[in-house]
Amino acid sequence: MHLERRVLVTGGAGFLGSHLCEVLLARGYQVLCVDNFYTGARRNIEHLLDHKQFELLRHDVTHPLFVEVDEIYNLACPASPVHYQWDPVQTTKTSIIGSINVLGLAKRLKAKVFQASTSEVYGDPSVHPQHESYWGNVNPIGPRACYDEGKRCAETLFFDYHRQHNVQIKVARIFNTYGPRTHPNDGRVVSSFIVQALLGRDLTIFGDGEQTRSFCYVDDLVEGFHRFMSTSSDVTGPINIGNPQEFTVRHLAEKVITLTGSRSKVIHRPLPPDDPRQRRPDISKASELMDWIPKVQLEEGLRRTIPYFESLLAKGNVANAVSV
Repeated sequence: MHLERRVLVTGGAGFLGSHLCEVLLARGYQVLCVDNFYTGARRNIEHLLDHKQFELLRHDVTHPLFVEVDEIYNLACPASPVHYQWDPVQTTKTSIIGSINVLGLAKRLKAKVFQASTSEVYGDPSVHPQHESYWGNVNPIGPRACYDEGKRCAETLFFDYHRQHNVQIKVARIFNTYGPRTHPNDGRVVSSFIVQALLGRDLTIFGDGEQTRSFCYVDDLVEGFHRFMSTSSDVTGPINIGNPQEFTVRHLAEKVITLTGSRSKVIHRPLPPDDPRQRRPDISKASELMDWIPKVQLEEGLRRTIPYFESLLAKGNVANAVSV
């Protein structure tokens, strides 16, 4: 029944975007994937290029986009500290100007639009777990602010367009996610640990390793996206989407070493500025409003993810992937 519905996915060649494109195609949608390949990779969507319902457009969302679609998923923005701190001004532009362009398109087309926000809007939280009514604890002038404050402003724009122009919006706050197609050099803890372990390098833990994170497997997350977009237009969010199971970074490191059969050791480095000590979503809203809870446990998700990085290594695509 979706054959006539055309969906725009900005950032569609990225980690999350490519998985979302796959799911939408499998469910009968036409998909227009837009990406400027700043952090996205052609290899992520190469297997989709011959699909009759799939179209790829190279474009930067900081410039207006003139297309005809029925729904929009806005995933365009570098999402890891390594990438978003490389060009912080461009990161802020992507979140804010990109949102203005996407919202302007949604307004013109009367299209429903999804915003991929982030748990980073909570900063280094003083409330645990984090629920959607918590306003956060963010340093507005720190090295992470280009992303944290950019995403917070994007949420402001989405809700103002909703109130002022009656644009149908869906704002999701995404917590740590992992899986195949994660960029090997994005500095995220799961991909960094896996690559380091497979290369036999020491696993780098910042701080004492007792800081906690929750890890959501990508298939669960993308299912949450689609369910959110399918809910009543009255459900705007923001809604947390992530896995509420909490693990220390040290536990993750030990799990990765075990599953890869690596002889790697763990080393410690100083904690980066503004790095949160705890991060775990309260997903009560997602469970109640969308009947959604993540299903893939951490060990199973890691078992599905490790072969992807083994394949990259075998093809020589992880040269100098992780600094040591």
